Amino acid sequence: MTIAVNATKTALCNAYAGIAGSNVAYVSVHFADPGSTGLNEASGGTPAYARQPTTWGAVTNGQVSGSQVVINLPANTYVYAGLWKSATGGSADFIDKVAISSTTMGGQGQLLITPTFTVS
Repeated sequence: MTIAVNATKTALCNAYAGIAGSNVAYVSVHFADPGSTGLNEASGGTPAYARQPTTWGAVTNGQVSGSQVVINLPANTYVYAGLWKSATGGSADFIDKVAISSTTMGGQGQLLITPTFTVS
């Protein structure tokens, strides 16, 4: 079902952006499906991999985007991004996941991610 009322779309986007308890969430990268708990998260590298904070913007036409993040990654192939309530919390802090285009790093590199949530 498509949601036709813009105020409803806005309310759903605001709820998603605020699910971490604030306007900030943390973006992760995964080398396999993280499931519902955030498994298969990247680690290691120099500079070391770490979840990066994103700040959600204003809702426009049923869509809310976070600020772009730059994530340092060691060599591997990455296929998912995740969203967390905290920079270091465990499975209880995992919010959501999305499949990304398979990205292979032959060596240390960076991945740019702009999280977006859309209600249609």
